[in-house]
Amino acid sequence: MKRTIALCMGMALAAGLCFADPAEGFWISVDDKTGQDTAGWEIYQQGGKLYGKVLSLAGLPQDLSAFKCKESYRDFPLPGKVNRMPIIGPPWLFGLSPDGPGQWIDGHVIDTRTGAIYRCKITYRAADGKRFKADTLEMRGEIGLGIGRSQFWRKSDAAEAAGLR
Repeated sequence: MKRTIALCMGMALAAGLCFADPAEGFWISVDDKTGQDTAGWEIYQQGGKLYGKVLSLAGLPQDLSAFKCKESYRDFPLPGKVNRMPIIGPPWLFGLSPDGPGQWIDGHVIDTRTGAIYRCKITYRAADGKRFKADTLEMRGEIGLGIGRSQFWRKSDAAEAAGLR
């Protein structure tokens, strides 16, 4: 009986890993103006929503706080004063709902450099050898009525995403 339960649990875990959304994983955000790496991210699902947290910062102290942020934001998923939180760790990308494989909508992203909050959607772009040479994550922040901009993040692994300095 114990073996059967263990086998079923193992199969369920393997099935979950096989069917993970392609937007999940490790990514490097890239400044759309300079082309330079800005941060290493982990994108993950929790409770049917998509979240993203910074694992490392490029060219900045790793213990930097989000002091330019407001004290609180509606629907921010962690309790406490946001402007006293470290940049590394909290989910600055939050509350996105699925809209098909690799597509997430109706979430928010906070720019910790300015404290601004934007509506957010994410689209996974598989490498096609043409426009997308490698797997890419399009993170689009908008202020409303479709006005905003997209950043294109490159696929990474855990070590690279956590190792930017």
